[in-house]
Amino acid sequence: MPQLAQASYDDRATFSAEVSKDIVPKIITANGIDAATLRTEVTPGGYLLKTNASLQTEGDLDDAAADRLAGSLGYVFRQYRVLTSRLNDTTGKTGFVVVRFPQGSLNATVAQRFFEAADATKKGLGGGYAVFGDEQIFLNATNSEGKPYSGLDDASFQDGLRRAAVSFGSPKPMVSSLGNATARFIGNDWQRSTRGEGYQTLLGGSDGELVRKLDEISRCYAFLLAKTADGKGWAKDE
Repeated sequence: MPQLAQASYDDRATFSAEVSKDIVPKIITANGIDAATLRTEVTPGGYLLKTNASLQTEGDLDDAAADRLAGSLGYVFRQYRVLTSRLNDTTGKTGFVVVRFPQGSLNATVAQRFFEAADATKKGLGGGYAVFGDEQIFLNATNSEGKPYSGLDDASFQDGLRRAAVSFGSPKPMVSSLGNATARFIGNDWQRSTRGEGYQTLLGGSDGELVRKLDEISRCYAFLLAKTADGKGWAKDE
């Protein structure tokens, strides 16, 4: 889709809201979970100093169920990586910081401004963030060897975000919590594993019942994406 990269945040958020309403509940149900027990929001999400509309799903799942659901979402939406986290797990080994903004003030523009301010305060803080409600959440995520992608130890990571919050202007944020959490990426390299084999293995194999259900949901998602792309002109050549 040649024009997708030029799509506005609002257009992407509108499409994500449709996906949240029409596709995500199907994926949750395919995993044997009551969709009403989970909450999915369309929120700003950041990666490498760029903010985009993203889907965040929150609920009380054990690690295995959370990983399967993350893998299912990544499989249907063809994501390279999906992050799962549990902020209330004090035994976790991933440092985190929650930056809270005044009620109703945290939108995509504000989130991006703080993202840039954090990275300007300390290089390495522009890797990524998630938003829930009025909270912008930063995780010092690590690779398979346990090394932070940020290049910062947890103390430096947290100190940088504290200083960024203190120096940030309006709307005035505050660090509401920090500590250690459990966080991990579930993923698939779509360039090397074009059928999503990395996800399929986690989900019971390409011939498994769950993958068959997800393949059907993928067709529904592809139809919705194609319809939206046609209406928005995302599929047109220059």
